[in-house]
Amino acid sequence: MKKTLVSALSAALVVGAASTTFAAANPFSDVPRDHWAYDAVTQLAADGVVEGYGDGTYRGDRSITRYEMAQMVAKAMAKENMPVSDKALVDRLAAEFADELNNLGVRVSNLEKHADMVKWNGKLQYTYERTGGEFVNKYVGHKKTNNELLFRLNPTAEVNDHWSVKARLDAKIDLRTDSGKDGNVKLNRAYAEGKYGSTVIQLGKLPILTEQGMLFDDTISGAAVTLGKDKQVSGTIYAGRYNLLNAAWGDDLEKEVKGGYKGGTTASVQGATLNLDPSEKFHLGIDYMRLGNKAIFADMMHSKNPLSYYGAGITVRPLQTVYLSGGYWKVNAREFSDTKKEHMKGYNVELGYKGADEADPGSFGIYAAYRYVGGMLATAPTYDGAMPNTKGWEFGGQYTLQKNIVGSLVYFRGKQIYSAEPEGKTGMNKFFGRVEFFF
Repeated sequence: MKKTLVSALSAALVVGAASTTFAAANPFSDVPRDHWAYDAVTQLAADGVVEGYGDGTYRGDRSITRYEMAQMVAKAMAKENMPVSDKALVDRLAAEFADELNNLGVRVSNLEKHADMVKWNGKLQYTYERTGGEFVNKYVGHKKTNNELLFRLNPTAEVNDHWSVKARLDAKIDLRTDSGKDGNVKLNRAYAEGKYGSTVIQLGKLPILTEQGMLFDDTISGAAVTLGKDKQVSGTIYAGRYNLLNAAWGDDLEKEVKGGYKGGTTASVQGATLNLDPSEKFHLGIDYMRLGNKAIFADMMHSKNPLSYYGAGITVRPLQTVYLSGGYWKVNAREFSDTKKEHMKGYNVELGYKGADEADPGSFGIYAAYRYVGGMLATAPTYDGAMPNTKGWEFGGQYTLQKNIVGSLVYFRGKQIYSAEPEGKTGMNKFFGRVEFFF
C-alpha cells in the first residue's frame, strides 16, 4: 500500500470530521499544510490513529504492510462516539484485516457480523457413478450410471447476536438427458439457529448426522438442541418428521405408492447422540434413533413399529496424520420374508491418512474401509461407495487440485448381504468420481 491509498483510507476514516473543522496542530514536518491529505493526517494523529516516526515525520510515500494498516484500523476501532458512516467503513476494514487483527489480539467477530449480515457460500459439483457386478448385470442387464451436475447455495443471515437463519438450495441436472433431475430449485434446508454459550438450538428443516454417518445423514423437519458444543462431553437431542421417500430404500416405497398404497410416507423421528472427546486423539460417539410409521413398518414391511436404532463408534488418531475408526449398530426390526437378521446390523472399520483441505492446493487424503451396511439398518447413510444391503471393501481419496477445487475418487467391491437370488449372483461394485468447485 502506497501513500495515495493510505491517505485515502485515512481521509475516509475521518471524513465526517474533515467536513467541519480541524483544530489539531501539524505534528509532521513532511506533511505541508497545503498537502491534499493534510487535514486527514493531522486529525488521525490527534485521534491517536497514526503516530508517525520518532523524528517527527509521517513518511506518507512509504509502502506499508498489512500489519501496519491493521494497527491503524485497531486504533480507529477504539474510538468512541464514531459517526455511523465512519463506523461502517471501520467495520469493513476490520473484516478485510481480520486475520492480522486477530494476531494483534483484537477481537473483530462482532464487527464482521455487522459488516455483512447475509453471507453466501456454495459449490458447483459434478458427480459420476457407475454401479455394476453380477447381480446388477443379471437383473438390470447393464451397468447403472449416474451423471449429475449440482449447483448449491448456502445462505446464512444474522438475526441478532445469538440467532441466525440458514438454508440450502440445490438445483440438479441429469447430464444424460440434459434435464433438471428434481425439477426446479429445491429447498433442502431452512432453519433458525441460536447459540448461547455452548448450547445450540436449531428449529426448522435441519441437518442430522449420526456417528460415522452409518444410520443417518439427511434432514428432518423439527428441532434439535446441542449441549456442550465443542466441549469434551457434548450431546444432541432431536425430534421431528422425516419423509421415508428420501430414505435409502425410498425408491421401493415410491413404487408401492404408485401401485396404490394410500398410507402416509412421513415418519416421526426422535433421537439422541452423545460425544466424548477427551483429547484430539480420541473420540467416542453413541447413537439412538427412533422412527415410527405403522402403515409402512408394521403393515407393509411386517416389522416392528416404531423401529429403534442404536450403536456406537470410536475414532483414534495415533498420529496427527493417521486415523482409525470403527463402529457397530443395530435395529430392532422383525424378520419377515426377504427381511432377515443380516439386514438389521451394520459395522464399519476405516483407516485413513491425512485429508484434503479445499484452501490448501496439493493437500490430499486417502482411506481404506470395510463396510457392512444392513439394508434395514441404514436409513440414509453417508457413504459414497458402499450401498445399503451390501458388504465389502471401499477405497477412496481426495486431492485439492487448486484452491477451492477438490477431486474425489471412490471404488467399492463387495456383494449383497442377503439375497434370495437362486444362483448366488450377489456380486456388486461401484465407481464414484466427483469434482467440487467451492465458493
